Amino acid sequence: MTSKKINIVCDARLNKYFSITGEALEMVKKSEMDQERINEAKDFLDMASRYYEDAKHFKGKNNYVLAFGALNYAHGWLDAGARIGLFKVKDSRLFTVDD
Repeated sequence: MTSKKINIVCDARLNKYFSITGEALEMVKKSEMDQERINEAKDFLDMASRYYEDAKHFKGKNNYVLAFGALNYAHGWLDAGARIGLFKVKDSRLFTVDD
């Protein structure tokens, strides 16, 4: 059995990832942060926010490949921060954390 090759980033796929990452970003912004590592938490959130804004910029330029890449970086920063406890989130749908 061979898998279908997907070599484009379509509107539906890009919009799906904007939605997921946007939801995760908003959840982190509203969450409690580890006060002992607040500077690190703010740095992770800043990096995620910047990549999310980059993704919007690239989408506006119709460069879906770079937009998709930037979204993955944004979500990676959020997920890493959640995983190491910088962000106190409990949503295993959006992050690799236990509920």
